[in-house]
Amino acid sequence: MIKTEFNLYSSSLGFDQTKHRISKSIKSYNELRPHASCDYLTPNQAHLQSEILNKRWKNYNRSFNHEKAIV
Repeated sequence: MIKTEFNLYSSSLGFDQTKHRISKSIKSYNELRPHASCDYLTPNQAHLQSEILNKRWKNYNRSFNHEKAIV
């Protein structure tokens, strides 16, 4: 999602510029962009909340059996 939203597929940048762009994108994603799954708070704001957030996300791996994971 971050790659698409912040257009990080470009390979024409050098390593240092790419690293800077990725860091800037992650910071923006976590500190500036509100998320529907976090009641339209940023992830950083949601982390600071004392209340429990409503679960608004889906688990995509529904076929995983927890009994099989127990060793």
